[in-house]
Amino acid sequence: MKKETHINILFLDIGGVLLSDGWDRNSRRAGAKKFHLDHNDMEERHHLNFETYELGKMSLDEYLDSVVFYKKRNFSPDEFKTFMFRQSQPLPQMIALITSLKKDYGLKIAVISNEGRELNEYRIKKFKLNEFIDFFISSSFVNLRKPDATIFRLALDIAQVTPGESIYIDNQPLFVSIAERFGIKGISHTSLQSTRDQLNEFGLNLIPAAHE
Repeated sequence: MKKETHINILFLDIGGVLLSDGWDRNSRRAGAKKFHLDHNDMEERHHLNFETYELGKMSLDEYLDSVVFYKKRNFSPDEFKTFMFRQSQPLPQMIALITSLKKDYGLKIAVISNEGRELNEYRIKKFKLNEFIDFFISSSFVNLRKPDATIFRLALDIAQVTPGESIYIDNQPLFVSIAERFGIKGISHTSLQSTRDQLNEFGLNLIPAAHE
């Protein structure tokens, strides 16, 4: 039987909540080491280009042309992209928590994330996120990027819920605070247990897992 709650939707980030970050500083450092690149030069070029990529205004190939393949390399773009994609790993306990909440309470689940199109699509398909997530408000799909508050307004409009019916979970406190300005209930994700505890405070109660 569906449990009763005044919460109707969970908005989630992907990186750091459901999966590892897609292409963070540690992954870039590992990439520079593996492919013998100048890490400092790569980082400077990354920061000049990545926001444009996440906004959907640059393809992954164009991003890599600017960051890595602006000169001849002894490896191919496909080899580098394969490495990039393999940096993504699931956080299975968090995925299990969200799918359990969806089942027990009949919640809608939606993503609000900053991700480039190709990385985002790979992660959705690879980890079957669309099997339990109802819709994706990804920066590269909607041409908006956190911390732009407009992306949260868009999420509420698409979901057709009031802010008080929704919770937003993100591992970046800044983004949580922006969501809270709209009246969305915010959870700063630091661990499985802390997020479960905060969900309990909002009336979404689950029996603790036997194995953490």
